[in-house]
Amino acid sequence: MELYSNLKDGEKGAWLSIWTYLILSAVKLTVGFLGSSEALKADGLNNTTDIIASIAILIGLRISQKPPDEDHQYGHMRAETVASLVAAFIMAFVGFQILINAGKSILNPIKTSPSIITAVIAILSAIIMYFVYRYNLKLSQRIGSQAVRAAAYDNRSDALVSVGTAIGIGGAVLGLPIIDAITAFVIGILVIYTAWKIFHPSVHALTDGFDEDEVEALSLLVCHVEGVVSLKEFKGRMHGNLMFVDLTVTVNPMLNVIESHRITEEIERKIGARTPHSVILVHIEPDFLIDISSSHITDNK
Repeated sequence: MELYSNLKDGEKGAWLSIWTYLILSAVKLTVGFLGSSEALKADGLNNTTDIIASIAILIGLRISQKPPDEDHQYGHMRAETVASLVAAFIMAFVGFQILINAGKSILNPIKTSPSIITAVIAILSAIIMYFVYRYNLKLSQRIGSQAVRAAAYDNRSDALVSVGTAIGIGGAVLGLPIIDAITAFVIGILVIYTAWKIFHPSVHALTDGFDEDEVEALSLLVCHVEGVVSLKEFKGRMHGNLMFVDLTVTVNPMLNVIESHRITEEIERKIGARTPHSVILVHIEPDFLIDISSSHITDNK
């Protein structure tokens, strides 16, 4: 199945993020301690949470590839959503730790200005993370993976954080060491915000939430299918990257089984063309408001 093949391809993006974050976090934490930069150390801690988040995404992608079994008849595709939720909690915890450490540094500022090399490391990190972001974004668009797209947005956030780190360090080098600690505090807030951006859609999906704009667009699509009199009910939910749609439409009660089946196939075709990875269940009901005596059934097959 193409969807499972795409999930396999998504592992490449997760592995790229893991190895990049491993190297960058080690370099930032080491240079941050040696160069006396709270901001760079905070950025390094941020990258350690990104390692965990990327590993969680990788595990989720691996589990999601397992085919349906007796206990999971709809498959295991929600595993990556659960993994993203766990990663969000870990990121939030580390974000609060960064805030606490930065707050202590603001209240008890260190007189020593950070080394200029810490700013150089921050700038190089921003450039590297931008290219990782572009790779993962392109990959997510090709395979249609929400998890890889979330990883890409996290990469972009980290690139921006590193730019802010370089600016903060620059201010500290110019004679205002407290700016370095303030920058670390801002980084903590950004880490918590990123955790929330991952947490919210994960919870929304796990509680069977469905995008209202998507409901409106798909409903309009169904109503324009020839033979559909009205859309009586529409339900949608996400199962990992797979979309489940259950809908009820009314048709002319004089249609035969073949004609009614043609309508369901056309609905499935149109929704499938818009959202390729979807499972559509269409229920047909007769519309008794139609004047049967004056209706004319036309075979459009």
